[in-house]
Amino acid sequence: MADPMGFLRVPKVDAAKRPVDERVGDWREVYERQDPYERADEVSQQARRCMDCGIPFCHSGSAGCPLGNLIPEWNDLVRRGRWDAASERLHATNNFPEFTGRLCPAPCEAACVLSIAEETTGGAVTIKRIEQTIADHAWRNGIVEPTPAAIVTGKSVAVVGSGPAGLAAAQQLTRAGHHVTVYERDDRLGGLMRYGIPEYKLEKSALNQRLAQMRAEGTRFITDCEVGVDLSVEALRAQHDAVVLAVGALRARDNAVPGRELAGVHLAMEHLVLANRECEGDGHSDVSAEGKHVVIIGGGDTGADCLGTAHRQGAVSVTQLDYNAEPPEQRDDTLSPWPTWPMVLRMSPAHAEGGARRYEVAVQRFIGDASGNVAAMEIAEVRVERDADGRRSITPVGDPMEIPCDLALLAIGFEGVEHMRLLDDLGLALNGRGALPCGSDWQTSAPGVFVCGDAHRGASLIVWAIAEGRSAAHAVDAFLMGESDLPAPVRPGTLPLAVV
Repeated sequence: MADPMGFLRVPKVDAAKRPVDERVGDWREVYERQDPYERADEVSQQARRCMDCGIPFCHSGSAGCPLGNLIPEWNDLVRRGRWDAASERLHATNNFPEFTGRLCPAPCEAACVLSIAEETTGGAVTIKRIEQTIADHAWRNGIVEPTPAAIVTGKSVAVVGSGPAGLAAAQQLTRAGHHVTVYERDDRLGGLMRYGIPEYKLEKSALNQRLAQMRAEGTRFITDCEVGVDLSVEALRAQHDAVVLAVGALRARDNAVPGRELAGVHLAMEHLVLANRECEGDGHSDVSAEGKHVVIIGGGDTGADCLGTAHRQGAVSVTQLDYNAEPPEQRDDTLSPWPTWPMVLRMSPAHAEGGARRYEVAVQRFIGDASGNVAAMEIAEVRVERDADGRRSITPVGDPMEIPCDLALLAIGFEGVEHMRLLDDLGLALNGRGALPCGSDWQTSAPGVFVCGDAHRGASLIVWAIAEGRSAAHAVDAFLMGESDLPAPVRPGTLPLAVV
């Protein structure tokens, strides 16, 4: 039985961060090491704040966790010091809690009943912190072990893409007894977790240890292989009984304003990928912020990742631009009522490290020097309006102003799946959202070819990628065997309540 008075007796305590001056000098993770032996009592006390609600919105697929993580159950196990059982319960619904505990923005916490009246309750349970601590404890104590299949089906499955959706699908299908091969076009595995997420948010040792477990279970990985180019679609389909497309949605949105062609104006992912490669030991980044005035266009998570990366590379100044109005600090129930994802001002650890944030402004043009390098940026205050169909228009309303800029990073979102020969050879077309459509069984219009993750839903959260990977694995298993006991936490087309 949960502690019904825990949230009144125990104040909310977030995970401690390393001092700013220390963490911007290296690429280690921002948060202090949460050794369960040193912080077990503190984390267990935080778990006491969970009330085990009669209707736990935290693991509702429409508002909280799409994986259906049984949060009140493992909170109570942690409260009672049963870390091994908590890990078992957590892994029952989430293949990679060490990833989500670090990278997920935690819609579960936004949907926590304690977030309804924060001034009274102290705010939501620190679910994400507890989740990461459970996962880290399990790894450090050898609780997480390979789980090979009890039977072998003789069926073969190809998974194209090694991001969280592809890895989740691959692990589930391997454990179901199928021979699974993951094809990755990059030289290392992990997709955006490897090259898109900065090291200070996810040290790649956490990714490598999970990949080692998957190899021990029997999943096969092939890198430097772009399906459709290095391996033909015909050969792929001849070798495998089913194919899962988990190719992501990496077609970045651009901004064709005057001066876009100048040297020093880059898409955000060009900056982040090279920074991560430098952390992997591949040499100095060619898109470094060192000694530069950096301007980041875009106020979302990718922009914040560029901000933290620029700090660590030694930028002289960093300014982040957002054409939207500054969000309120508290939830406005008329705009985003509980338990939906609140439209509030979000402060990532990178924002606490420095830099300026400017709202309701947009770039008008880039200004170059005599050598063709960007040297300044002209911006203007803008008004954002939407018509009856939801189409957005951005209108300058103020006089333009000039700010220094030696490196401009466009972090303005993604337009969908990249155009690739793989899709052409499979005869697959993207829909109006730039994504790959599928039927209720996750199968595309190409028989035996399934899709999941960002490739299906567009750029989204890691927790949704894992949920779709698990669900697609269920569909593939049923396709191959006639039925499946694998879980299927979400259906195709499911949207979080906050987006509907």
